[in-house]
Amino acid sequence: MNLLIPAIIAGIFCYLGAIETPWAFGITGSFYILGRPLVAGLIMGLAFGDVTAGVLCGVAVQGVFIANLSTGGATNSEITYASYGGIGLAMATGGNPAIAVTLSILIGQTFGLIFYNTRMAAYSFWNNRAQKAAENLDYKGITFNHIYGPSITTFLFRAVPVFLAVYFGQPLVDWLLNNTPEVITKIISILGGVLPAVGIAMLMNIVIKEKIHFIYFMVGFALTTFAGLPMIPVVLISMLVAYIVYLATGRQLVTTSNRTTEETSYYEDDDLF
Repeated sequence: MNLLIPAIIAGIFCYLGAIETPWAFGITGSFYILGRPLVAGLIMGLAFGDVTAGVLCGVAVQGVFIANLSTGGATNSEITYASYGGIGLAMATGGNPAIAVTLSILIGQTFGLIFYNTRMAAYSFWNNRAQKAAENLDYKGITFNHIYGPSITTFLFRAVPVFLAVYFGQPLVDWLLNNTPEVITKIISILGGVLPAVGIAMLMNIVIKEKIHFIYFMVGFALTTFAGLPMIPVVLISMLVAYIVYLATGRQLVTTSNRTTEETSYYEDDDLF
């Protein structure tokens, strides 16, 4: 299969999915849509002509990175490199979701972080130039050093490496797969099913604040597993339950909070005197 077009698509969308890329409706359209593994799986599936395999790879990788967080500009994995590099390479070698998970973790937590940190360091060059342009009231210099210069840097550090990985990486991946013992392949397949569960558990640890909230999760699990309901009806039921819970408890909590604030301000004057 000719990998030139899929590799170009992978590189371009890895660039468009960057959090600092301004061309795809800002951060909402770039990082939070194009940069997600599930969307990357669809795009790579279209590029390789196998949408089903692409979406399955995207679902598997999305499960692993579902709780991936960036705190203060620091990240433990570069999700867009993982999405387009890992899924792109997996699609080039047959579209196995377990292989996609393995390659995504490898690329996202090694090469992705290296290029991410290098790119962030390179931005300091454009920041200094933009500051000098602002001091000199050079509006064209501000625009170039604030938008176009960093975009060129982002393109070079994102599109080019991912393009090279997808276009030239297939022989290496094929060699690894053909020379890897069967037991290792089975371990990879098992991990491909376990790691999404770990990602979902991490997300639940962030979202669920009280143990009683696990009841809602268990009810949703029962509806999809035992009752066989599709995801959309379960989401609609969840929205209805959430609204009922809000009506039953939310307004009361807000009223109690306001009353507490008023009482605190009332007694605060007495403490001052």
